[in-house]
Amino acid sequence: MRLSEFILLNEQEKKSTVLHRGVLLAKRSSLESMVFLFQIGSYYVEAHCNPANKAIEEYLMFDNIDFLSSYLDAIPLDNLLN
Repeated sequence: MRLSEFILLNEQEKKSTVLHRGVLLAKRSSLESMVFLFQIGSYYVEAHCNPANKAIEEYLMFDNIDFLSSYLDAIPLDNLLN
């Protein structure tokens, strides 16, 4: 599925696509949300979830790897280099 096709899906279809076609790459948390990063083909989807009720409140989609920097900075490289 292309990014342009994903953007046109309704909320339920996006949820189903992320859960069934997406590859979970990372997770980050703050007080107001949990964010799960998925890869679907050549693009990425962030699912922003409410920690209180665990509902997905927003999807952010991108295909520019510059947006991955907050995730890449969290990867410990020491174990990979030894």
